[in-house]
Amino acid sequence: MDLEYSKFSDASKKGSWKTALLFAYQSLGVVYGDLSTSPLYVYKSTFAEDIQHSESNEEIFGVLSFVFWTLTLVPLFKYVFVVLRADDNGEGGTFALYSLICRHANVSLLPNRQVADEAVSTYKLEHPPEKRSSSRVKVYLEKHKVLHTALLILVLLGTCMVIGDGVLTPAISVFSAVSGLELSMSKEHHQYAVIPITCFILVCLFALQHYGTHRVGFLFAPVVLTWLLCISALGLYNMIHWNPHVYKALSPYYMFKFLKKTKKGGWMSLGGILLCITGSEAMFADLGHFSYAAIQTAFTFLVYPALILAYMGQAAYLSQHHHTSYHISFYVSVPESVRWPVLVIAILASVVGSQAIISGTFSIINQSQSLSCFPRVKVIHTSDKIHGQIYIPEINWVLMILCITVTIGFRDTKHMGNASGLAVMTVMLVTTCLMSLVIILCWNKPPAVALSFLLFFGSIELLYFSASLTKFTEGAWLPILLALFLMTIMFVWHYATIKKYEFDLHNKVSLEWLLALGPSLGVARVPGIGLVFTDLTSGIPANFSRFVTNLPAYHRILVFVCVKSVPVPFVPPAERYLVGRVGPAAHRSYRCIVRYGYRDVHQDIDSFETELVARLADFIRYDWHRSQHTSPYAEDDASHSNESSSERRLAVIGTVTFSGTPGYGIEESVEPASVSIGFSTVESVTDVIEMQAVGAGAVERRVRFAIDDDDSESDGQTKMYVQLEEELRDLMTAQEAGTAFILGHTHVETKQGSSILKRLAINFGYNFLRRNCRGPDVALKVPPISLLEVGMVYVV
Repeated sequence: MDLEYSKFSDASKKGSWKTALLFAYQSLGVVYGDLSTSPLYVYKSTFAEDIQHSESNEEIFGVLSFVFWTLTLVPLFKYVFVVLRADDNGEGGTFALYSLICRHANVSLLPNRQVADEAVSTYKLEHPPEKRSSSRVKVYLEKHKVLHTALLILVLLGTCMVIGDGVLTPAISVFSAVSGLELSMSKEHHQYAVIPITCFILVCLFALQHYGTHRVGFLFAPVVLTWLLCISALGLYNMIHWNPHVYKALSPYYMFKFLKKTKKGGWMSLGGILLCITGSEAMFADLGHFSYAAIQTAFTFLVYPALILAYMGQAAYLSQHHHTSYHISFYVSVPESVRWPVLVIAILASVVGSQAIISGTFSIINQSQSLSCFPRVKVIHTSDKIHGQIYIPEINWVLMILCITVTIGFRDTKHMGNASGLAVMTVMLVTTCLMSLVIILCWNKPPAVALSFLLFFGSIELLYFSASLTKFTEGAWLPILLALFLMTIMFVWHYATIKKYEFDLHNKVSLEWLLALGPSLGVARVPGIGLVFTDLTSGIPANFSRFVTNLPAYHRILVFVCVKSVPVPFVPPAERYLVGRVGPAAHRSYRCIVRYGYRDVHQDIDSFETELVARLADFIRYDWHRSQHTSPYAEDDASHSNESSSERRLAVIGTVTFSGTPGYGIEESVEPASVSIGFSTVESVTDVIEMQAVGAGAVERRVRFAIDDDDSESDGQTKMYVQLEEELRDLMTAQEAGTAFILGHTHVETKQGSSILKRLAINFGYNFLRRNCRGPDVALKVPPISLLEVGMVYVV
């Protein structure tokens, strides 16, 4: 199913205040659930061990000052005013920054790249190619291949920490919300109640994931809005009732005073303070669902003031109540008369915040998979209307088990906070580094500007990161362990995928070999359509030659299909299929390159097969139409075979029709239009003809093969029209006979003399993942009855 990839970005361009405010309201439930629940555990984590709350109030006022300036500098200044502007066609997140960098500098490690990909409408550059200045940084990056790998590792590190945050955030959010029961029951009962209740809520949360966010998403915004208004009211009440002068603690003077008194203990306590900005990355990661103006409005005018009031209110209460650190928690500052309603709202808000990070984890794993950086998993689209809402069963249950394990294993906010803090700061450091490259390469700003950005925000984040590392033995080891494990899996999978592609590239067979196959060699053509899946964008893959060697027959209609990823978030449906001939028209062989962006969800196999055949029919009609206008005489097969020494031209087949007599019926009429643009593409593909849709209102149509045998054309039956009719009839007959999906069943092994590390990674690591993860047939949802697997051994 092709969804409306530009739904949100189109709506965001309307520019009306009404639309911006509506999106700002909706963003509360999706973007700010995690960030808004941070007051539940920041003070408790900060005063857990390293510092004590004293009668002088220097500690609590110093922490408040740190919280205020951290919230102001990182989420407000860094993200809202700078990072959110670095969107990739409206999309945000780590992969969006990496995609922008790869499009402006040749640093991508993705295989089968083509110059034709740059013609995709979403492949826009900040500056036209002729105006881009080749900065020294760009030249240096492109020259040193090791930096390409280092950049990918940096992106994978950020990705792994986001996944780690998907494990830790639900655990700490729900646990902190439920821990409010400690004030309503004895300590003995509290110990036996909080953990089971937290685990029960987490199980319910993950068990409902397969229904999709859209089922209950309409409740998210009201819950978070109610929670923000609640903590704002509580903050104002505590300030007025306990300490109206607490606003003075916002001065940076109290930060220095705090560090001067607490020294090393104060520095180590920063690992708890940084939890006030958990969820800030979600503003950028979820940018694609909303507009920049909506997220900016919601944070600046509602979320930011509400959080500041909440922290000031807690500080005002604690400044008049000097207890031991055990009693420092969010709920002690809540009046007893409203404690139960606040507890219920807090639990609901924590569930909403957890839902947002879980959905984000699904999304980033899908993106990693599209870039060949993650083993194949089953991706289910949970909404036909809202793009990007997906569910991954295997990841969902793994996350649930890890969340419950963390909850039972740590059993307190302190260790969970230490682990979550390190994951959050790592992601932010990665974003800062990538953003510095975007400023130079994409925005063409002087290196001094990028360096200033890197030093200013990087130094703040490094300060917090260093404090988190000191808690390594107290919980911070968990995200590091998870990141190392995930990075190993992702890097091994990516490395082996690249090596397999290089093997295919070096072992492909020539087009002449394919054209020479025939009855004289004992090779027969059987009815039906054969779809040969390969990563190659040109040439005949080795798995097909092995298939013909073992089974000397292949289908009457042969299509070499390459499903590839393009470094853009979305590929418009009208630009997805790149189709061309392989050999002369009489051979009935074609090449189809299907392009997806890193946020696209692949089609199910039924709609893919139907649409592929429809696009082939479009291409056949176009190719004969082009031939008719190229030569005043009808071209015969011999003229087509003149081009058989190299692959024919490819065409981007979209929603267009052609003037002249149709060779097949169209259920919806579309105005004819075609635009020809020449591109020099990789290897043997000479140029590309792009056929664009008429506009946003163009209707995508289904093709019905309805060849009229009694055609009454005034000019009679020309030879070309007879050949066109015959080719379309062959396609229709082959479709009725059935479609076979020919995929490689691969085994990868290393060459003799390879290093021990390489043998471990390929012979054991990659092959273990390949055997125990979903195969390409399951990922493509190929019906078993239509599957033909060809055994292939890759020696890399």
